[in-house]
Amino acid sequence: MDFVISNATVVTMNAEREVLRDAEVVIVDRRIVKVGPATRGGKTGLRQTLDARGKLLVPGFIHGHLHACQTLCRNRADGLELLDWLRERIWPFEAAHDAASMRASADLTFLELIKSGATGLLDMGTVRHYDQVFESARDCGIRLTGGKAMMDHGQGLPAGLRETTEASISESLALMTRWHGQEDGRLRYAFAPRFVLSCTEGLLKQVGELAKKHGVRIHTHASENPTECDVVREKTGMDNVAYFESLGMLGPHTTLAHCVWLTANEHRVLRETQTCVCHCPGSNLKLSSGYAKIPELLAEKVNLSLGSDGAPCNNNLDMFVEMRLAGLIHKPRSGPTAVSAQQVLEMATLGGAKAIGMEAEVGSIEAGKRADLTLIDLSGPHATPGGEDIVSRLVFSGRSSDVTDVMIDGRLVMKNREVLTLNESRVLAEAEKHATRLAEAIS
Repeated sequence: MDFVISNATVVTMNAEREVLRDAEVVIVDRRIVKVGPATRGGKTGLRQTLDARGKLLVPGFIHGHLHACQTLCRNRADGLELLDWLRERIWPFEAAHDAASMRASADLTFLELIKSGATGLLDMGTVRHYDQVFESARDCGIRLTGGKAMMDHGQGLPAGLRETTEASISESLALMTRWHGQEDGRLRYAFAPRFVLSCTEGLLKQVGELAKKHGVRIHTHASENPTECDVVREKTGMDNVAYFESLGMLGPHTTLAHCVWLTANEHRVLRETQTCVCHCPGSNLKLSSGYAKIPELLAEKVNLSLGSDGAPCNNNLDMFVEMRLAGLIHKPRSGPTAVSAQQVLEMATLGGAKAIGMEAEVGSIEAGKRADLTLIDLSGPHATPGGEDIVSRLVFSGRSSDVTDVMIDGRLVMKNREVLTLNESRVLAEAEKHATRLAEAIS
């Protein structure tokens, strides 16, 4: 469907970081063909128009790290550090999933993302049932890059998560064959070895080789928790990032979630290899992991994105919450200008586009890019008066409830706060039903 969005204040996130007032954005065949002053007179020939008067039009937010398989475990895993949280709550919960509960979890995830202005994500599943996540994304219209978790090693794994190296590789390749590039490239595969402690060296080496061979991404966790880092050093004799580098896994095609406890050498490796890092402030605070040295990583020009992680360690999937945290938590240590609102918005848009390997296609509002767009109304009392800095107002005063419309790949998926591609009441009812069953199964 072709569109013209008129009378908007457009936060372009182009190279000049232009903000255009009373502008129009024209979309034809899923792509933006014009960003600029409104056309005066004459017929556009376009089939749909959207009046954005008084609203901000921004690139759709892209979560650089998320677990759609965990959303039904929201509010059931509080008060634990990372490794206990995984072994006592998350892994048993993931192992109890069947195909129906996985679809319910994915539907709930994508409903929340769309309503909070997100148009894309980099997702890590559990070991099984990842077809259901792709099917949900296909049907609701969100831009998904993701893959099944790969886990061929580790202590405390329930039977439902145990797999051999061969089975892990085989199923990942089968999923890649079925889904990578589907829906005109809106669905893409990523190899997702969970983290060093749940993967053999042989598996990780194969992932490094296969990702390069097939041109797909790698998505894993690194250096989230001090105990994890200690165990990795005991197991490998190296730090997380250095170990991944030794196995040929790093590069612009790889996104590492968290990276809280890094050495100076690991900072250097990330910069030199152009590996992407996803900052997850809400999750890192809730699991008492700490928080990444984002001001230093920004100064070193490491590729940074922003993400919520999973619902049980956050407990929401709201980019507005993550933006506000990312803009605030570094100031006590590094000063009031440590991370600017502009840098935060870059992480949530352009950085997210890099995290999914699509910076040439999405992440900014420019002619030639795909139309992944979010419309925001900041006229409420919490964001009034506006001030001169529109980006600061968005990052520090905005809320997910301010999002009015969302477009993905040129298709309107939410209009006037109503999600058009999911039945909200049905999704919520299914989520409650399956969450209850899963909780009973592991109690």
